[in-house]
Amino acid sequence: MSVDYDAPRVAPEEETRDSLEEVKSNTTPAGAAIDVDEADLAEAFELPGADLSNEELLVQVIPVQSDEFTCSSCFLVHHRSQLAKEKDGSKYCTECEG
Repeated sequence: MSVDYDAPRVAPEEETRDSLEEVKSNTTPAGAAIDVDEADLAEAFELPGADLSNEELLVQVIPVQSDEFTCSSCFLVHHRSQLAKEKDGSKYCTECEG
């Protein structure tokens, strides 16, 4: 532990008293907790089977790049560095090879 010898010395009783006063001044009352309305929380959750026919989903589709391949087993697009084997024109990633 390093000690700053140039700092003014404070008696241990004063140091404790100052820090307690700081703590008391920085505390917030118990009623100051965040007030969250349960109805607002319920609107954020989607129920299984909910009618989503009026929702619109916008996704930008990017084609497979020249340094990528689609695994014939898991059908995920991987980088060429994850190519484990190629058999009869089918490419397999390192996770599906085994």
